[in-house]
Amino acid sequence: MLSVFSIHCSSESFLIKTFPTKWHFIARNFTSSQYSGLLRDSASNGSLNFGKAIHGQLIKIGLTSWTSLLHFYTKCGSFGCACQVLDEMPNRNVMSWTVLISRLVSEGHSYRAMNLYCNMKKDGVRPNGFTLVTALKACSMGFELDFGTQLHAEVIKIGVLLDTFVASAVVDLYARCGEMKHAERAFFCMPEKNVVTWSAFLNGYAKMGDSQEVLKLFCGMKGTETKFSKFILSTVFKSCARLGNLQGGRVVHCLAIKIGSDIDEYLGCCIIDMYSKCGVGEDAQRVFEAIKVPNVVAWTSMINCLDGQGKSQEAAELFCLMRQKEVRPNQLTFASIVRTASNFSDLHYCQSIHACILKFGFESDKFLSNALITMYMKMKSVQNGWEVFNAMSSWDSTSWNSLLSGPRDCETYHQGPRIFCKMLAEGFRPDVYTFASILRSNGTLENFGFGKQVHAHIMKNGLDCNNFVGTSLIDMYAKNRCLDEAELLFNELNERDLFSWTVIIASYAQADQGEKAVKWFNRMQQEGFKPNEFTLSCCFSGCHNLRMLESGLQLHSMSIKSGLLNDTYVASALIDMHGKSRCIEDAEAIFKEMDFRNTVSWSTIICAYTQHGQGKMAIEAFKVMLDEGFLPDEVTFIGVLSACSQLGLIEEAKMYFDSISKVYMISPTVEHCACMVNVFCRAGKFEEVERFMKEMNLTENAMIWDTVLWGCKLHSNVEFGERAARKLFELEPELEYNYVTLSNMFAARGEWDEVEKIRALMCNQGIKKQPGGSWLEIHGEAYMFYAQDTSYPGIKEINMQMEKLIKCRTNEHKII
Repeated sequence: MLSVFSIHCSSESFLIKTFPTKWHFIARNFTSSQYSGLLRDSASNGSLNFGKAIHGQLIKIGLTSWTSLLHFYTKCGSFGCACQVLDEMPNRNVMSWTVLISRLVSEGHSYRAMNLYCNMKKDGVRPNGFTLVTALKACSMGFELDFGTQLHAEVIKIGVLLDTFVASAVVDLYARCGEMKHAERAFFCMPEKNVVTWSAFLNGYAKMGDSQEVLKLFCGMKGTETKFSKFILSTVFKSCARLGNLQGGRVVHCLAIKIGSDIDEYLGCCIIDMYSKCGVGEDAQRVFEAIKVPNVVAWTSMINCLDGQGKSQEAAELFCLMRQKEVRPNQLTFASIVRTASNFSDLHYCQSIHACILKFGFESDKFLSNALITMYMKMKSVQNGWEVFNAMSSWDSTSWNSLLSGPRDCETYHQGPRIFCKMLAEGFRPDVYTFASILRSNGTLENFGFGKQVHAHIMKNGLDCNNFVGTSLIDMYAKNRCLDEAELLFNELNERDLFSWTVIIASYAQADQGEKAVKWFNRMQQEGFKPNEFTLSCCFSGCHNLRMLESGLQLHSMSIKSGLLNDTYVASALIDMHGKSRCIEDAEAIFKEMDFRNTVSWSTIICAYTQHGQGKMAIEAFKVMLDEGFLPDEVTFIGVLSACSQLGLIEEAKMYFDSISKVYMISPTVEHCACMVNVFCRAGKFEEVERFMKEMNLTENAMIWDTVLWGCKLHSNVEFGERAARKLFELEPELEYNYVTLSNMFAARGEWDEVEKIRALMCNQGIKKQPGGSWLEIHGEAYMFYAQDTSYPGIKEINMQMEKLIKCRTNEHKII
């Protein structure tokens, strides 16, 4: 004992030198109780060195105050010294041990606390109820179920199980360890239950994901004070949020208000989160405004809510208001606003958020750095993303996955393979999220070969059976039109979930094979899977032509019956289906009946009007959309520019095109440029077409030249049309439409020699004109028939029946 504290008791000079202002107190002839008072003061002030000096003085003068010393060292967090004091104590009792065990638990040292409890037992000291509560809490923290079960047996043995606090600790142990049957048995054996017990029990079910049981237990609770405590209510609100039970959440909220429960920041955040996850942002906003002094957690919850509702602009404005109120944002606040910034097409705003993060000293935070990389990559600001990545002191798998998170188009498709190879070279092992991201970036023909190599790498790592990776593989093969391979991979999945079913259905829908999409949809239901809003939306997109209209109408009925029609995205997909199936009145009716509209629904109806040649209606809808405060996206402007083309509004089209980047901070896509070329071509302004193509660097894009060829055919501009066709022969050498269009243009002018040359070129290239065809839908299945096709089963019987019908028709005419 003397050796440990010799530095503090060598002489009075240490005290005089270190604590000159306090020494005159210690120098007096204090009693043991007075020294205990000094130790208590030192513990309260956190003056560890001063307390150690007092300890040294006590040793020097031969006084002992073991309990005070033990309390002092445990309160100051000096557990090594506390253990040495405990070892030196001549008369250790249960309180001495419990003080140290309790402090270790409160500081999070659960394993040291359990070890100390075992030492106490070896010392022959019998635990009391408080000791057992503390030891059980240590087991709960460390998820030590076996040791906790032994403690439960000891609780029964010494007869303290009926103590409310001890029984609550037992319930909490089993609940935290997921043993709800044992927790339930202990819970219902309790004679009295308090807030702590109920909270532990309800939290156990909540953590197990059994939110339904939480609500059931809450409804059966008795005692208003317990039932409407802050801790109980927070658990119930979280369960309602997890279930999406808006009605239940509202009832509990109303009861809490009626009973007079104080909605503070903590409870307010739970209610905001509940309304947010139930899709009722307005109610969440009202709760937020009712909090008198919202803290950073409340602000962050509300920003998250607005962002989750697709209201990125409002979320950004709320963050700005938070800064004006001088509330300091934390790590989670910045993570939320970075995610919000990713939804904007404004690089300047993203950079300002980045600067704010640096200003508040979070530049070394790996979590935020990864979020910033994701933000920049989604913005296609690859250089900024790499700069953040290279500035990090260390990387993890999430850092690499963030680099892979951005969209892949014709400009950035090469980034995925480059990042993946660099990751392997740096010695990082890709995880399932890495593979999913890299496969998504290989959804183009340019990267398909590399995607197959990644597939081999996945098989080598034994991850091909993983559902998440397997579904990503299906998506990659489907996007590259390898539907047989996609179907094979789907059939090899160990466990199919709704997500994998949705991907295979979407694969056929995107490949314009609506019949197969519906067939897979029916098969999914037969296997017991209930479609969600995404599955239905994919099916609707596959039923956009007339031959699948009957199937589309059946799906429409299903969406009404299941209640999914209330979903904004399902309704938007249905509008798109009716719009493309030439049922604009039905599309318009669905749009008008929507309770909530967003940018997607507005864009869909605008495009539907355009597809039906109702350009004026499309422009009017766009103006109403802006008046209602919705921001247009890329798809919106495709519809608007197409409407301008139909109406011959050249100047208006120019104005809208300029506003894409200058007003709405959206990078114009190839589709937008094709729409502008269409505007000029339809008006016969071919000089404007050439100028625009040079300005926008579009001379190597097949979509643009295809639009030019169509315009030349419309205005019989053979010279420019021939240039466009010859360019398309280079860019799309296997597409027969370009050859046929140019041939027809020459034929219209009587230039038969040129027609023969085009036909000879097609013959040399091995290109054949696709025969005409027709379709017939019977019992939800579409049958296709092509000219000169004799491969269809039963074709002879069909031809014989056709001849009979023709003869009958001929005889009818003869009678007339």
